[in-house]
Amino acid sequence: MIILGIETSCDETGIALVEAIGGLKNPRFRVLKSLVASQIKIHAPYGGVVPNLAKREHAQNLPILFKGLGNGVSKFDVIAVTVGPGLEPCLWEGINFAQSLAKEPKKPIVAVNHMEGHIVSVFLSGKNIDVQFPALALLVSGGHTELVLIKGWLNYKIIGETLDDAVGEAFDKVARLLGLPYPGGPSLSKLADTLTGHAMSSQIKLPRPMLNSKDLNFSFSGLKTAVLYVLRDNPKINKAALAKEFQNAAVEVLVSKTLKAIEKFKPKTLIVAGGVAANKYLRKELIKTLNARRLPFKTFFPEKSFTGDNAAMIAAAGYFHALKRDFSKPSKLKASGRLSLG
Repeated sequence: MIILGIETSCDETGIALVEAIGGLKNPRFRVLKSLVASQIKIHAPYGGVVPNLAKREHAQNLPILFKGLGNGVSKFDVIAVTVGPGLEPCLWEGINFAQSLAKEPKKPIVAVNHMEGHIVSVFLSGKNIDVQFPALALLVSGGHTELVLIKGWLNYKIIGETLDDAVGEAFDKVARLLGLPYPGGPSLSKLADTLTGHAMSSQIKLPRPMLNSKDLNFSFSGLKTAVLYVLRDNPKINKAALAKEFQNAAVEVLVSKTLKAIEKFKPKTLIVAGGVAANKYLRKELIKTLNARRLPFKTFFPEKSFTGDNAAMIAAAGYFHALKRDFSKPSKLKASGRLSLG
């Protein structure tokens, strides 16, 4: 089966063709083409995504990217489109484009949750990925921080989530406080990595919000505010040291909550996905901690090229919906900015 994926949940316009085989028990994917039009330069002057500008760019980019598929524009069996969560003006652009493609020639269409796309993004490397259930997913991005229990494909339950800022959002906001260029998260991590050793960063101590709470929820707003106060009270502080301590604090909470979820639900597989899954320090600390505990399961990260928003992951998720005949009438598709998994 060949699936055409369409992704416009935020500021990346994505179109992809993905070939899928193996069914629900042994899914395998081959990315035939994955095209992404970035809007970083457009939103950089504003320090964040401007919804109306993003919507305009999606409208301009979608036909161009679709044409960029070349001969593949007529060689797909199913259309998969993101319907949420995300910025609704942006989501509607993708939905409207999918509706127009579904008309002639008539093609079935599936509605995909953006976060579900991140979960299945681990398959896009083309390697042999064997996900055993129950599985646990740590989803970390600019808009979401979630722990998801996966009992089977299309069977998801959120067992922990942020109560305020997502971790990627906190990275971006702290980067802005530090005067770093947009996008902030990668800039902050790059600055933190310039500081070797722990002596200087250990002189700064930021809180680890909800680290010892009994639940699996997160909170990063207070951590961001703590950075604001440190900068206010110490205007000459070493910014690399502060960036490193912020990253240490955020990652420590993510790793700790993930371990608590593992202890409680005893998954057979761990998936870590989303834009922040590209963070080298998070990967290093999580793997180091899991190895130290000698936990008997496999951990999968997506290839870094597929950690951000892309349409290939939407196509891959659409495959599972198509297998279960979970099709939608094009006229019934609706953007849902706060769509939740499960």
